[in-house]
Amino acid sequence: MTSTQQFDELKRRIWQIANNVRGTVDGWDFKQYVLGALFYRFISENFARYMEGGEQSIDYAELGDGVITNEIKVDSIKTKGYFIYPSQLFENVVAKANDNENLNTDLKAIFTAIESSATGYASEEDINGLFDDFDTTSNRLGRTVKDKNSRLSAVLKGVNELDFGHFEDSEIDVFGEAYEYLIGNYAANAGKSGGEFFTPPHVSKLIAQLAIHGQTSVNKIYDPAAGSGSLLLQAKKHMDDHLIEEGFFGQEINHTTYNLARMNMFLHNVNYDKFTLKLGNTLTEPHFREEKPFDAIVSNPPYSLKWIGSDDPTLINDERFAPASVLAPKSKADFAFVLHCLNYLSSKGRAAIVCFPGIFYRSGAEQKIRQYLVENNFVETVISLAPNLFYGTTIAVNILVLSKHKTDTKVQFIDASGEDFFKKGTNNNLMTDAHVAAIVELFNHKEDMPHVAQSVRMEKVAENNYNLSVSSYIEAKDTRELINITDLNQKIKVTVSKIDGLRKNIETIVAEIEGSEA
Repeated sequence: MTSTQQFDELKRRIWQIANNVRGTVDGWDFKQYVLGALFYRFISENFARYMEGGEQSIDYAELGDGVITNEIKVDSIKTKGYFIYPSQLFENVVAKANDNENLNTDLKAIFTAIESSATGYASEEDINGLFDDFDTTSNRLGRTVKDKNSRLSAVLKGVNELDFGHFEDSEIDVFGEAYEYLIGNYAANAGKSGGEFFTPPHVSKLIAQLAIHGQTSVNKIYDPAAGSGSLLLQAKKHMDDHLIEEGFFGQEINHTTYNLARMNMFLHNVNYDKFTLKLGNTLTEPHFREEKPFDAIVSNPPYSLKWIGSDDPTLINDERFAPASVLAPKSKADFAFVLHCLNYLSSKGRAAIVCFPGIFYRSGAEQKIRQYLVENNFVETVISLAPNLFYGTTIAVNILVLSKHKTDTKVQFIDASGEDFFKKGTNNNLMTDAHVAAIVELFNHKEDMPHVAQSVRMEKVAENNYNLSVSSYIEAKDTRELINITDLNQKIKVTVSKIDGLRKNIETIVAEIEGSEA
């Protein structure tokens, strides 16, 4: 199957599952069950293949649990990070789902057992709580056990009928595409903002390529507002595994999204010892201070987030914020994330951050922070993207690229909001590989292009009150039709003459009618 065929089949299957549980499970909650079932199937198949070791004569699913020795179990946990007995595998559970009167409690016991298998091992923090949002005993599935089991069975069977071969070898990112489709269909109805959890694939690809650009290897990659992990995973796709030396790091404040990010890592074959994700508030409880600096930082932090800011007098002395001598406004934490990223960035690396456009021109504390960034030559590029690329907002966001190894003192501005850099979609605008490549090419060569790209001296930015809005430095292309005034006047003269003739004809006809009536 082609990627388009696989995506169409995935959407069809998810829609079929939705119809089978419609009217009982809220759309936003339904998302958790589909994603949880996808994850359960993936780790079951992945673990079974590991246990079979490529031996065609071995079918792990057909083995009895009793043949598994403690030594085998311990070795498996040390390698994979968790353990699943043959009877606990997805394929064995789904095969008996229709007739299992204890399906909901059996699933709960299996998920608890998988998580508990990592207790006391290095993978414990990465595995613990992964299935928290796949609550098989919740009344959201139905009031009776029979109702719960019926709907769980429908979800499991629907996911089981997806036939793409091994998930990690499919033409599409099954988990990511399912996530995006579910977000697109259910986020609005649930009053959620999809952009809070998910960065569109091609925007993720652009951000990853900007952060890694020019580096043949990076020590590690970091996202301080990791969401579902899509930005980190785009970096993985962009570089061979051995070029990312110490793995993937991220922090996420939302517990459900934190679980999704960890699932996503496993689903993309990032083993537990190659990623470290932490739960918590990045601005007030930052992790990974001992891990910095990072050669590549990618981030799509929440826009205009409220934070404690100046109400906590200790923050102005925090090494992340102290150099700017001012804190981001309490009602708009955008620049707090930017300064956090800058502090965690290595001397050879880049940070690519999605930003709300207002932070680039507002006065007050945000202007002072821009002044600090410009005068210390940390701002490499500001890119304005097309509107309506993100689910849940029509805003034309910007990407801020920070660097600590610039070779000049210019700031590059790129206007990628024109029709050459996106295509219109049904609900949201889209970027293609060609659009991403075109923007990266502009970023790479730093050449000026009328109406599209301009590199501006630091002094000029300073003269403009440290305004970093792309529109302040790049003149928009005039798409209005040129009009020849002489020709237009002549056409108007002819038209007026015709109108006068028509009017006289009408007056003549009216006079004749009135005369005949008399």
